[in-house]
Amino acid sequence: MRIYVVDAFTDRAFAGNPAGVVLLDEPADDHWMQSVAAEMKHAETAFVRLADDGPLPLRWFTPVAEVDLCGHATLAAAHVLAGDRTFSTRSGLLTCTSHEGWVEMDFPADPAQPIEITTPLRAGLPGVTVRAVAQAVSDVLVEAASAAEVRALRPDHAALSEVPGRGVIVTAPGDRPGLDVVSRCFYPSYGVAEDSVTGSAHCTLASWWAPRLGRAELLAEQASPRGGRVRATLAGDRVRLAGQAVTVLAGELIV
Repeated sequence: MRIYVVDAFTDRAFAGNPAGVVLLDEPADDHWMQSVAAEMKHAETAFVRLADDGPLPLRWFTPVAEVDLCGHATLAAAHVLAGDRTFSTRSGLLTCTSHEGWVEMDFPADPAQPIEITTPLRAGLPGVTVRAVAQAVSDVLVEAASAAEVRALRPDHAALSEVPGRGVIVTAPGDRPGLDVVSRCFYPSYGVAEDSVTGSAHCTLASWWAPRLGRAELLAEQASPRGGRVRATLAGDRVRLAGQAVTVLAGELIV
């Protein structure tokens, strides 16, 4: 089986978000896929079955669990397979198209509804002036007062692991020319203390910020230590996410 490591949402190696990509010729056992993901130790490893025709079955695993949707590993898989692909996933059909070195993915929007802040959130986000808290299907979104607070945040991961759901997005308006949104994403209960660039989180970020900023097309930066940028376009109940990717490792999985 062919296996790759791809840095997603970046145009240079050793930046963006690394993902494993495993190409399968036949269905694989769930326990085996989870073991491979744990061995890879990336935020997600994508497993793509190369079907004869039609959409390709795609699944994503963190080091500790399978997830319903992952943007950067989908981008990595499409990049390995030359960009233009449709995948069959837990979140429905996901279509990817390539253009001038960018891969655009058509994902379902994940809007967030306002909720009250909880004790784990307050404890987990020291130094953040909370302007709003909202619950999406996948994550809790916290709007901070400024991008500076987002960039400077040193979260309490133990406290954030007590927040129900997949994880926490902390976000604010952009603070640099041409940059609309800044965010960071934390998933300690899924074995990922801080994700480098989270494509699926931008399904929530686009739904949150597009109406507030008055435009559908956004340039978003995920301000993790590795960092990366995502072009996000809100189109009704869908979000188009675009990014670049670089393959840094290609090899053979022999077990």
